[in-house]
Formats: sequence, C-alpha cells, structure tokens
Amino acid sequence: MPTTYNDLIASVRRETKEVSLAELKRRLDAKESYVLLDVRDKEEFRTGHIPGALSLPRGFLEIQVEALIPNKSTKIVTYCGSGARSALAAKTLADLGYTNVETANPGFVHWKELGYPFEMPPQLTDVQRNRYKRHLLLSEIGESGQLKLLKSRVLLIGVGGLGSPISLYLTAAGVGTLGIVDADKVDASNLQRQLLHATSRIGQPKVESAQKVLSDLNPDVKVVGYNERITSKNVDRLVADYDVIVDGTDNYQTRYLINDAAIFHGKPVVHGSVFRYDGQLTTFVPESAAKKLGIEPGPCYRCLYPEPPPPHLAPGGGREAGLLGILPGVIGVLEATETIKLLLGLGEPLVGRLLTYDSLRAKFHELKLRRDPDCAACGPHKTITDYVDYDGFCSVNRD
Repeated sequence: MPTTYNDLIASVRRETKEVSLAELKRRLDAKESYVLLDVRDKEEFRTGHIPGALSLPRGFLEIQVEALIPNKSTKIVTYCGSGARSALAAKTLADLGYTNVETANPGFVHWKELGYPFEMPPQLTDVQRNRYKRHLLLSEIGESGQLKLLKSRVLLIGVGGLGSPISLYLTAAGVGTLGIVDADKVDASNLQRQLLHATSRIGQPKVESAQKVLSDLNPDVKVVGYNERITSKNVDRLVADYDVIVDGTDNYQTRYLINDAAIFHGKPVVHGSVFRYDGQLTTFVPESAAKKLGIEPGPCYRCLYPEPPPPHLAPGGGREAGLLGILPGVIGVLEATETIKLLLGLGEPLVGRLLTYDSLRAKFHELKLRRDPDCAACGPHKTITDYVDYDGFCSVNRD
C-alpha cells in the first residue's frame, strides 16, 4: 500500500495509460475526435488552456463528469499543470467505468514551454465572477457559457403574468440584451400575478415599470423597451435582431404574428400559456433556426392550431374565466429555463413536445407534437408568405 503522496502518484501512474505532449499535439493538429479534459482549478484554466479543452476541476470530477460525458466509452485525455492531478483524475474515471482514458504527462506548464498553441478564455470581471458564481461552478456553463449569455439577445413579448418571472430570471441569469414589448399600463388588477410591477407604479407604462426593476436587478443587462403593441407593421423590426423570441402573451392574434415572424426570420420561439388552473409550454424551432442550433426542427404554432377559433369561442385569458395568480409564475419560470437551454445548447429543448401542468392536481404531462405536412406556414407547400391580421380577439398582454 502507498504510504506517501509520491508513492500514491507512482502507483496511479502504473495503473493509467499516459500520452506524451508530442502525441497530444499531433492529435490536435490532426483534429482527432476525443475529449480533452482540463482538471486544473478554474483560476488556472483562466491563465490559458490547450485548444478545445473542457474545464472540469479535479475537485468536482466525480460530481459532474457523468453529466458532461455520459458515454463511458468516449475517448478522454486528462491533463493538469504537471501531470499528477490528471493521473489521479484518469484513475477516478476508470473507477467510474470509463474505458478509454489517458493522462497527458507532463502537463500544461511544459506544453507552454514547448511553444505549443494555447488559448486564453474570454474573461469575466471579478464582480461578474461573484455575481454568476453558481453558473460558473456548472461545468456545462462555466465562464465561456456565461459570456455567451452576456452576448445573447432575447425578445420577450409581454411583461405581464408570464413575462414577470421570465424577465426577472433572464435578467438575473445575465442575458446581455433583453427586449421587452408591451403597450399596457400597470393596473391594480395586475398585481395578483404580475410581480414585476408594484402598487407605487400603477398607471405607469409596463415597459417603464419593468425597465426600472430589471435594470436595478442586473446592470450587466441592457433592457430595451418597446412601448407598443406588436402588429404586422412592426413585427419584422422587433424580431430581426434577437436570437430567441419568448411568448408572454395571452391572445391568438399575437401568437400567430409571432409564429409567422419566427418562420420568416428563422428564430426559435419559447411559447407558454395559462388558463384558470392549467398551463402549457412548448418550443417552436423552424428549420433554419434548427440548423443553427444543431437540432431537429419541430412543429410550429399553426401545426397545432391552423386558424384561430371564432371570436365568441376564443378564451379571453384570465379576464373572463379567472386565473390562479401563482400559475403564470410556474409556466414563466419554465419558459425562462427553456430560453437559457436554447441560448447555451443545453439539454433537450421542448421541441415537438408539449408540457402541460395541472396545478390543482400538481401533475405534469407530456404530449408528443408532430409537424403538419400540410401546414400553411412551415410545410413544404406553404401558402402563408405574408402576415395575416386577425381582428376581434383579446388585446395583448393582459394575462
């Protein structure tokens, strides 16, 4: 049994397969397929790393590696500063069932001395590292993911019941630019569910009320307000410069405009809706947006609802049927989660899936959604090539 640190390292190195830095450089130049795992601390990683390396500090290896690398037959090379921690990491990976693991020896210090290429990751400020500390601890996000969020642009249609939690959590997460569209003013009847607003701001435009709160919550985020109702005349201007559109509305007219604009501009849409005690959520990703995201396209809103119902059958949001005030909070938080997943390429977005929530029974259900081959908006023989104005439905953003 090893009795000293040196004995332990010597024993581990006998049990693990090593790769030379020259061989690692050859693989890098040849663009061979493998996962290069940097097991140094985050502070060390920020001083430079081998191109393409993933940061997973040794202290978090056992906790996070299976989420980061679920396939245990993946070819992995670990490295650290000198080769000791990477050998221990390789041994740990083998103990966890990974079958194709090597360790680079010596490590990054010698790699730099040899003049081999290395990258300097984008840098957050000390203030930002403290603010987003919990994100940085997640290996799937880290500094590079947080910087990606800070460069992203999201357009939120509606800052009412759904828009309140959506905007608060996207702002807190550090989405760099958040556009908010709403033409309403704060009313006392909103405050049962629209937690973005307050009694002291009754009568103010919702956009101004929202900007005040969101800008104070996170000064990193540029909050762009559009105090206007979204129509066929302005929808192109509003959606053109954003990465993701989030639907926080409660009426058919706007949902069809958002859907058609998203298809025309190749933007994903995170859609949520609430009614009485029930809510639902899905993500619409048209073909051009799916290619950029590296995922399969899904159905659009018109695949589910080709045309709006007659005005006398259209639910009027919570104004006529009532609405449990907590419900938009649940669905809105889920919409914000889906948005972050799209921006960072995390997990499995709700494309082709509809998540429903029954608040009275505290139950979620999932329904499979399929693209309509005859869809007039996204099908191969589409007939909708311009915006259609539907009149006679609920006015926007009064959920």
